[in-house]
Amino acid sequence: MSRDDWMTSGEGHPRRWAILSVLVVSLLIVVIDNTVLNIALPTIQKDLQASAAELVWSIDSYILVFAALLFTWGVLGDRIGRKKVLVIGLVIFAVASVACAFSSTPAMLIGFRALMGVGGAAVLPTTLAIITVVFPPHERGKAIGAWAGAVGAAVALGPVLGGLLLQHPQWSNWITGNDWGAVFLINVPIVLIGLLGIWRIVPESRNPHPQRLDLLGLVLSIVGLTLLIFGIIEASQTLSWTALSVLGPMLAGIAILALFIWVEAKGSHRSFDVSLFRNRGYAVSLTAVTLAFFALSGVTFTLPFYLQILRGYDTLTAGLCFLPFAIGQIFAAPQSARLVLRFGYRGVMTTGLSLVGLSMLGLATVGMDTSIGWVLFLFFIFGLGMGSVIAPASTVMQNVLPLARAGAGSAVQNTVRQVGGALGVAIIGTILATQYSQRVAGALDGLPADVPEAARQAASNSIVATDALLVSASQAGAPAGALDAVRTGAYDAFLTSSHITYFVSFTVVTIAALVVVFLLPKITPPRKESLVPADSPIDDLEREQEVDYADEFDAETRDDGRSR
Repeated sequence: MSRDDWMTSGEGHPRRWAILSVLVVSLLIVVIDNTVLNIALPTIQKDLQASAAELVWSIDSYILVFAALLFTWGVLGDRIGRKKVLVIGLVIFAVASVACAFSSTPAMLIGFRALMGVGGAAVLPTTLAIITVVFPPHERGKAIGAWAGAVGAAVALGPVLGGLLLQHPQWSNWITGNDWGAVFLINVPIVLIGLLGIWRIVPESRNPHPQRLDLLGLVLSIVGLTLLIFGIIEASQTLSWTALSVLGPMLAGIAILALFIWVEAKGSHRSFDVSLFRNRGYAVSLTAVTLAFFALSGVTFTLPFYLQILRGYDTLTAGLCFLPFAIGQIFAAPQSARLVLRFGYRGVMTTGLSLVGLSMLGLATVGMDTSIGWVLFLFFIFGLGMGSVIAPASTVMQNVLPLARAGAGSAVQNTVRQVGGALGVAIIGTILATQYSQRVAGALDGLPADVPEAARQAASNSIVATDALLVSASQAGAPAGALDAVRTGAYDAFLTSSHITYFVSFTVVTIAALVVVFLLPKITPPRKESLVPADSPIDDLEREQEVDYADEFDAETRDDGRSR
């Protein structure tokens, strides 16, 4: 079958499932990298003497650049070829990973993480765009379910892999001079495997009528997002949400982002296609998955500190605790396409969001003595919920896109979703830091006066510095009882603060569930025509309720064009 034949026959590429496996390998590094870093955060903070704000920036510098460049790489893929863009992105990602491994200061790590975001931004939308091109509509749900399941597996594989590398840091120390550099170097062999598979079987595809690059939109989005996130993270330093250094950047960022949306809505060669949001199915699905990612990003930022510092688990054991999340998502995501056929998109997505919300409430009850089995069960429920949201929501959004704009269109959903993740890390991280600093102050008051102020300040900013503070207090002559009281007070302060963040996440997920229940339209999943013979009867009510959402999207766009 020639290229033109499989593009126009409706049967999809003959090697589409092999292509999907290669794309999944390429995607793994983008997802694994973030979760590997999360499990390494306590180690990195100790080694680089990083503040809580610098830790958040080490994550968000990647996500911000990643989110801002997604639509630009999507347009470049439409223009020069998606396969080429995928290869370029993987090479940049590998080079930046090596640079991160040798970082000696928080600033270096943050900068090279941003460079990793440049490469990662080329990978995620391109893989989804190629899936949309090589799979026919009736198989995309199953393919995207497998894609989403791989994302879930990578979310948990990252902490396990990171924990294993941190548990045996000898070769990392030998190569990079630190205990954590291997969590970045591991990206290199995965990239090489992905590049080999791409070269052998992934077909080239592009838009025959590509649009121009949107440089103004790129600048506005980067500046606006950076200012907004900077203001949020600054609150963790000022311990006030109303300080001028917090409100100023936040309001400026919101204003610039509003200008960005206006420019994109009016532009003749927009890459962030605002018109997509006029389709209710697309807008609601994107809202659901974005708010779910907000909760996911916040939880994965907080939990490593609970597991490693409060529970005293080594890095490998802490990483293994994330496996139930992966198992839940791997189970739910591929099954979601079948469940959608029976219960509909609204039923499956609402159930998934409800499970995520319930897991948040469960985590808000976790204490020092809580059975680890209960914690692992909550992780499993969390994974089930995420798998039941991401796959069907992504399928809805991809099926409203014309094939020729698959790259730029998939970039829109991934951009907004990644912004949700960045906001999740920034907001949850800042709430955690501000609440902890306020609550731990009382526990620190009982320390001897000659304990160094630097040690006190570090301990008030992060739970990681508690052990170093106790050493200083012991050297200053503090009695054992006072040391135990400080440790207990610090742990209680962290637990209470983390519980508050889980309630925030629960509220966000509840809003997402309500949006899906009341606003998601009735959508009938695409089916292969051969499954329903032309002369077979179809229930009249089902025919009336069926929504061809690709046609609906085209009609809405045409109507909007006439109104303008």
